[in-house]
Amino acid sequence: MFAGKRTDVVDFGGEMDYSETKWFQDAPPRRHTPTARQPQEPPQPAPQYHPSPRVIDQNDGFQYALSAAPNVLYQRYKQFGQLGVLGWCSEFSELIDNLKELGVSGNMFVTTREQALKTCEEILKLKMEEVKMQLVTMYLSSQVARLRRYLDAEHVWNDYPDPSFPLEPK
Repeated sequence: MFAGKRTDVVDFGGEMDYSETKWFQDAPPRRHTPTARQPQEPPQPAPQYHPSPRVIDQNDGFQYALSAAPNVLYQRYKQFGQLGVLGWCSEFSELIDNLKELGVSGNMFVTTREQALKTCEEILKLKMEEVKMQLVTMYLSSQVARLRRYLDAEHVWNDYPDPSFPLEPK
């Protein structure tokens, strides 16, 4: 905690005199807007995007991992129950982080995005009745929601499981 007078700031006192300053002397150049008499130039086509083989391989790997994710989750659920779901959620979180990194770098394909959204739907449709801990259900739902928010922030989904908290103690 710092207490006391600061010695690194020098105050000369009084107000600065800006009377001799000439503001806005160099105006930005005006853009020429075409009039009705002058034809507009046709827009230049954007250069074609040709992804590198590394980017193609990354997207293929993500598509494969996303397509297998519901099956892996269900397998972990059958083997380890609620703890398997919890462990899978942390792995899924890492997958989401890597997907976000791919998307931020501008290398996510539309097919990868579509597969990710489809995977989210499939995960929420899985029948896992033995998951009684609402914390696990909420964690799984929050991971799905996090991925969905990144991929399509405008859309509102209502297919999440309803939490069934006991309202009155028994």
